[in-house]
Amino acid sequence: MTRTDWTIRPERYDTPDATALRRDYYDDVASRYWRRPATAAEIDEGLTGDGAEQLTPPTGQFLVGRVDGRPAACGGVVLLDGERAELTRVFVRHAFRGTGGAALLLEALESAAAALGARRMVLNTRLDLVEARALYVRGGYREIPAYCEGPYMEIWYGKELRAASRAAG
Repeated sequence: MTRTDWTIRPERYDTPDATALRRDYYDDVASRYWRRPATAAEIDEGLTGDGAEQLTPPTGQFLVGRVDGRPAACGGVVLLDGERAELTRVFVRHAFRGTGGAALLLEALESAAAALGARRMVLNTRLDLVEARALYVRGGYREIPAYCEGPYMEIWYGKELRAASRAAG
């Protein structure tokens, strides 16, 4: 599988494929945090009231990446204000990691944010999510001061979006 096998498109956050990806994302990050498998009930609880409804225009966008039609990745952007969008729920299923899809997803999310009017992308993550942090740094994100607080926020990143990306939107 190569980067050209990937297609990344907007999709509602609540379609069956998007919901399954969001469940897998939550399972992955929660299980790593708790150092044990998350239960179905814990995943349900974590997704309840998680603000996913903001991942629709005009407040945001949710994207699903597919390989040969199979849902493989997801991510979202949410507008924080007139200048900034926040990157959220970036996830690539383990079977599809190392194929270039994460970088394509990140580029597509940046374009989606720019199309919504954002000039800067910000995000927060945990220190133990080393693969995600490496992806962001490879994508040009740099550590920034905290712009929000929460129990699972340990490091913050930001990136100016390219003018070309903003013009494409």
